[in-house]
Amino acid sequence: MADTTTGAADSAEQLPEFPTPRDATCPFAPPPDLLKLHDAGKPVVRVQTWDGSTPWLVLSHATQRKILVDPRLSANIGAPGYPHTTKAMKEHASHMQPSINNTDGAEHARWRRMLTSSFTRNRMEKLRPAIQAITDDLIDKMLAGPNPADLNEALALPLPSLMICELLGVPYEDHVFFQEHAGATNARYKTAEESAATAAALRSYISGLIVKKMDAPADDVLSDLGERVKAGDLTLGEAAPLGHILLVAGHDTSANMITLATALLLRNPDQLAILREASDDPKVVANVVEELLRYLTIPHLLARRVAVEDIEIDGETIRAGEGVIASLPAANWDPQAFPEPERLDLTRPATHHHAFGWGPHQCVGQQLARIELQVVFSTLFRRAPTLRLAVGFEELKFKEDSQAYGIYELPVAW
Repeated sequence: MADTTTGAADSAEQLPEFPTPRDATCPFAPPPDLLKLHDAGKPVVRVQTWDGSTPWLVLSHATQRKILVDPRLSANIGAPGYPHTTKAMKEHASHMQPSINNTDGAEHARWRRMLTSSFTRNRMEKLRPAIQAITDDLIDKMLAGPNPADLNEALALPLPSLMICELLGVPYEDHVFFQEHAGATNARYKTAEESAATAAALRSYISGLIVKKMDAPADDVLSDLGERVKAGDLTLGEAAPLGHILLVAGHDTSANMITLATALLLRNPDQLAILREASDDPKVVANVVEELLRYLTIPHLLARRVAVEDIEIDGETIRAGEGVIASLPAANWDPQAFPEPERLDLTRPATHHHAFGWGPHQCVGQQLARIELQVVFSTLFRRAPTLRLAVGFEELKFKEDSQAYGIYELPVAW
């Protein structure tokens, strides 16, 4: 059997590449070559990645639900054989501190407990009125400003940025700084030096905020982390990466989802009509959001693991030290889990999607993201009923060069 770097039984040239380009005529769908693997009928296949490695790709929704809770697969990005998304990540993996996103078992549970109370469903629901007020204010300003406008700059980016700032206790006036660094964090083709500089800048910034909050705490997540540092549960060096992860993930993925889903809805007027007609029904809107999350899957290159011991998955033996990629878009377009997955159906019950991952490493901020999206999509098309693309669809630039899929700019008119 081939190993993770050279490929012995199968030459690397014969293996499917991952990731592969999307179809420019249907950029909302996963890459066609990825979808063809479903048609081949094998839930687990070897693929070749950017560095010549040949990890296993898990396509099946059901299989992902099994492996993403299996302790024999590790999230440790510093382990040999881990399938890195970028050269920069691979070069820095062995130097990265343990944190919530790269540990397993009891150690990971310890990190997650540090954040559980900050992201409870009840605490997130209490933010709904603030999210609604901010959304209305941003739409007011957009409608009163130049027409057309870039929806990304007018609404998609400032809303989750304002909310994560409110939740974490980060000054919003610093948003240009952290938005630029978040973009660099998620860029697939950044250099190792750029990656190191971005991480250092953001963690130094977060450390400074935590220190200030240790002296003057407020009702926010960084103050919670500061209290844990004072209590000896965390060191400042451990708390800063947690804040870094939350700041980047808490606004960049939601911003991309707002822009991308708006473009998708504008391209599917029959489905948009369903949302328009029931925008005041919270249950319908919540279901709409779940189908949009399924269909688009912003973290399109995740989730990644490495085997720490031999494991058999659907008839394939994955050896210790071999990489595994659970393709979240593939699971969300698995016809066994979602019949006719290529059909956008806002009435489809899609809550079992994997857009936030699955298992212990599921996105800790998923409830905040859901509420933001529910508010935006129940409000935007009601407040701007004639909203439309202001450029030809073929002019939109999609983020295939980023780990968080989306659209760079979305010019809209009304």
